[in-house]
Amino acid sequence: MSLIIDSHAHVVLPPESYKFMAELTANRGNPTLGVPKLSDEAVRKAGQSIVDIMDRVGTDIQFLSPRPYMQMHSVKPSKVTALWTRHMNDLVHRTVQLFPDRFRAVAGLPQYRDSSPQNCLKELEFRVKEQGFIGCLLNPDPTEGDGAPPPGLGDEFWFPLYEKLCELDVPALIHSAGSCSPRESYTIKFINEESIGIVSLTESDVFDRFPNLKLIFPHGGGAIPYQMGRFRAWNLRRGVTRFEDQLRKLHFDTTNYDQDALALLIKKVGADRVLFATEKPGTGSAVDPDTGRDLDDLKPVIEGIDFLSAQDKEDIFSCNCMKLYSRFRLKLD
Repeated sequence: MSLIIDSHAHVVLPPESYKFMAELTANRGNPTLGVPKLSDEAVRKAGQSIVDIMDRVGTDIQFLSPRPYMQMHSVKPSKVTALWTRHMNDLVHRTVQLFPDRFRAVAGLPQYRDSSPQNCLKELEFRVKEQGFIGCLLNPDPTEGDGAPPPGLGDEFWFPLYEKLCELDVPALIHSAGSCSPRESYTIKFINEESIGIVSLTESDVFDRFPNLKLIFPHGGGAIPYQMGRFRAWNLRRGVTRFEDQLRKLHFDTTNYDQDALALLIKKVGADRVLFATEKPGTGSAVDPDTGRDLDDLKPVIEGIDFLSAQDKEDIFSCNCMKLYSRFRLKLD
């Protein structure tokens, strides 16, 4: 087997970053403290904690991004998000520099509430062109449930960002952030926003307008694979394209942590549309009493899905990721 590529993971923060986060939320960016400079020792220690886990579970390379629920996209004023995003992207970049054989960088975007993603383009372009980032996160609801959300991902509201993604040839991982709703934990927020985003895109002409757009839905595609019958029926009643065919314009990842659920996802969308991902260390880093392994130790879980061929597994663990992330492939070459 070739490389085991974990396409969805988040950077570990050193203590100095938590201190900056506390100060930033307390003073709301006024006065502006500037983005702190972290020592190599602090960044290396945090990065090594991830490498140790990767070595234990057999992961060769992880794609690192800011930790989503801490992105603060709804905190007023927008300066807070801008400063924090810059700090997180700097930390990701420094971690990759210190561990160039183990990590690649995925950028956070300074999204703020229902503002146009136009304000994110400069940061994205800088990180990709100047620092070699290979993709980005995209939050479908940067209000984080605290106000009226922006339109669905099929709306022209998002077109400036889609144009830039195509121009740079980088994928976006559709990942919600925090939740301000007392009815909705951040995990439920992730699932809900992924489901809403998929349906919005499948009912739009986005991929006719942007045929080279690369969008990845994590966590097994939210609720969509498990409610396929309803969406198939809705499309059949309207006489439009089969829902399964629309789903195959998207990509998905394995941060689901349940073998039965992952098997269903792969059956519904195909092994060629699924990327290996764990978010480890993260929500899934809890010991499964049935196996004694962490739930996010997903390599043996996927290897144990009996209908997958050797090529299917190769695609999930490595090939799909290299096809989709062209800038990673170029760096690897």
